[in-house]
Amino acid sequence: MRELLLESFHAAVAAADPLQILPAHLPRAPRGRVFVAAAGKAAASMAVAAEKHYPAIEGIAITRYGHGLPTRSIRVVEAGHPVPDAAGEAAARELFSRVKELREDDLLLALLSGGGSSLLAFPIEGLAMAELKKLTAQLLKSGATIQEINTVRKHLSAIQGGRLAAACRAEVMALIVSDVTGDDPTHIASGPCTPDPTTIDDARAVLAKYRIDFRGPFSESPKPGDPAFGRTTNSVIATAYRSLEAAAEVFRRRGIAPVILGDTITGEAREVAQDMALLARRAPRPAALISGGECTVTVGGQGGRGGRCAEFLLALALELDGVPNAWGIAADTDGIDGSEDNAGALMTPDSLGRAAAKGLDAMALLWKNDSYGFFSALGDLVVTGPTRTNVNDYRAILLA
Repeated sequence: MRELLLESFHAAVAAADPLQILPAHLPRAPRGRVFVAAAGKAAASMAVAAEKHYPAIEGIAITRYGHGLPTRSIRVVEAGHPVPDAAGEAAARELFSRVKELREDDLLLALLSGGGSSLLAFPIEGLAMAELKKLTAQLLKSGATIQEINTVRKHLSAIQGGRLAAACRAEVMALIVSDVTGDDPTHIASGPCTPDPTTIDDARAVLAKYRIDFRGPFSESPKPGDPAFGRTTNSVIATAYRSLEAAAEVFRRRGIAPVILGDTITGEAREVAQDMALLARRAPRPAALISGGECTVTVGGQGGRGGRCAEFLLALALELDGVPNAWGIAADTDGIDGSEDNAGALMTPDSLGRAAAKGLDAMALLWKNDSYGFFSALGDLVVTGPTRTNVNDYRAILLA
């Protein structure tokens, strides 16, 4: 069962591999130059795929530390994620400057993926990087959704919220690997090539909702209908749902009925686990309940170690205590669950029993937000290293 769950996860990741899916979406070379502006956890693999397609190409790809790859002519810069840093700021400033130099017969190829919001760290005038880092950390711990966080980011950035495309005279094609529920380009990497329907007032409302004291400065973003986007195209080329379908096929081949619950499941990780446990208790067997989306974790106090996938799975184990032959996996397709070194974790029917034998209090660890400590002690972390793609979280409950 462990191997089957891992196989399903790897199939989900492979379905979003930029090296395989990007070439079919790349346009013909223009009369002028092709400049790549890549940002996100998939930036390096997308840059490599683009280099293989075009004989002459240049650009900058900004990705998370440890997610780089060797390239021929596109410069790869590693920077801070999920909290931005000076390396990301310097690279974003240089990228923006070079995009503004492009001419009408050139092509700006924007290759965007999850994580781009923090990696394209170019704060507006009057906002210091130290302030942006502090605010980002507060938002990440608040329980805010990624859409809410990006609404704030787009009004603090000189490059996001459509500003990259608006500053470019060349044709702009944005090819996007989606890591957000709904696959709306405006929320992926905070939409550097997409007109922004949100306002400064929306950003202030998010901050007020989560009681975060930040008074500005803010900057308004270009809106839908702005003529600056007349030569801009945004295309989502990889989604969570396509990855769920690939995972479902793995279970189907083994005679286990897959049930795709959806790719837009959000909410507090513990509460999502409660809902999933109810479905699992009622489901016919054998079955695999598959879902995607992005949960949140509200951290109280200092908190422990772990991300939303491991926290979901620890809560699920507690909810399914006593249910026989229930297995599970929850892992982030980018290979990083939160800020640790694991993609997620595996749950077995005897997870709680093995933990108790080691003197671990599962409930206490859950309330401490220390799901990493729980699964690490059991040897049940899923560690893949960077996958260099990102279509959000993958969850499967296997009922044998």
